[in-house]
Amino acid sequence: MNYRHGFHAGNFADVLKHALLARLLLYLTRKETPFRVIDTHAGEGAYDLSADAAERTGEWRGGIGRLADLSGVDARLRDLLAPYLDIVGPLGAEGRPALYPGSPLIATRFMRAQDRAVFCELRPDAFEALQTRFARDKRVKAIHLDGYVGLSAFVPPKERRGLVLIDPPFEQRDETERMLKTFLDAHRKWPTGIYALWRPIKDAAESRWLIGALRASGVKKILRLDLCVGGVETDTKLRSTGLLVVNPPFTFEAEARTISAFLAERLAQGPGAGCEIEWVSGE
Repeated sequence: MNYRHGFHAGNFADVLKHALLARLLLYLTRKETPFRVIDTHAGEGAYDLSADAAERTGEWRGGIGRLADLSGVDARLRDLLAPYLDIVGPLGAEGRPALYPGSPLIATRFMRAQDRAVFCELRPDAFEALQTRFARDKRVKAIHLDGYVGLSAFVPPKERRGLVLIDPPFEQRDETERMLKTFLDAHRKWPTGIYALWRPIKDAAESRWLIGALRASGVKKILRLDLCVGGVETDTKLRSTGLLVVNPPFTFEAEARTISAFLAERLAQGPGAGCEIEWVSGE
């Protein structure tokens, strides 16, 4: 396990993932009944972008750093981004927040007294940071566990409402296959939950295989959202990312289209930047 998200926190992939995650969580708060959040690869929970890891890559500068100035952005878009940016907090002169929130911290900011969360993390140092961060939050259970292994045991939650985020590090060759299998196993047990599957898009053939496997799975209502920031094709840096959302709320597609189009323009790093949204199955 060599992956450390601190090198990549706040980059363009995080911005897309977290801005859309905030919309999904906001939707869950519209009913008084409790919900549960299950994060299979929770990481540390939040990240200091002034730390050495973030400074060495500077990836946040091409992500959250570009959202410091939203003057001239229309009011609807600002409203759609507000739940995410309010949690990120004030952006300094360089566009750097005091602390960049990971998905666990974002989730807890939306959770109410009746809601619960399970955060899994396998890497020992990341788990220690995660556990320390939420030690006093009685709504949260941080577990030192491979989320792929644990997810099946966590669904269906007793709340019967909620969201599963599967956001692995993609450092193993079979990561895509494991993510797919874990999701399908969980979905068979809890078909009504909202699922968000994040992935880096590095191999077009692998991406097509995943989409094809999902189409053939029989799972209904899967929305694919891909973002490419463009740039030099020979560059080894990540240029494209995607989120697959299962059972998205009714309003989510339109909101995601507006957010993705803006981010494709604002976060562009070169020719070829853009976004794609399609129904893999369902609508």
